[in-house]
Amino acid sequence: MELPIRTPGWLGDFKAFVARGNVIDLAVGVVIGAAFTAIVNSLVEDLLNPLIGLLVGGIDFSNLFVVLSGERGPSLEATRQSGAAVIAVGQFINAVIKFVIVAFAVFWLVRLVHRLHAAPKKDEGPTRDQLLLQEIRDELRAARQGRDGAREGGGEVVPPMPRPGPSL
Repeated sequence: MELPIRTPGWLGDFKAFVARGNVIDLAVGVVIGAAFTAIVNSLVEDLLNPLIGLLVGGIDFSNLFVVLSGERGPSLEATRQSGAAVIAVGQFINAVIKFVIVAFAVFWLVRLVHRLHAAPKKDEGPTRDQLLLQEIRDELRAARQGRDGAREGGGEVVPPMPRPGPSL
């Protein structure tokens, strides 16, 4: 006897969720973000920190730390391996610089996206439906004016109203 296998209802919802464009966009963003993080790390550690260190008197930020207890070693890593408690001021400064760079890049990216979405649309003129409705309106107006003019024994003929463009 074969047992029927029932697919849970949430599985279909999950498949629909994953197939949506937002999830794919998010996955692409995570991959690009990881690659961008490597670039920012290299920029901070290999270019900015040596330049800043040179400007402030040769300080190496990666080894800038305060020993709270224990013996100070030749580097932050050696001091930590010896069991000393340290405050890694230089690594914190590196993290702040990295954050500022990433936040600045994200700011410009979001600003660019907003400008692209907010770009004014070109004036394409009235649609076919709008043109048809305008023609009907003008014909009805002309017929009404002809009928009113016949009752009054003549009268002034009013030209049709100008056709408005698309509303913004």
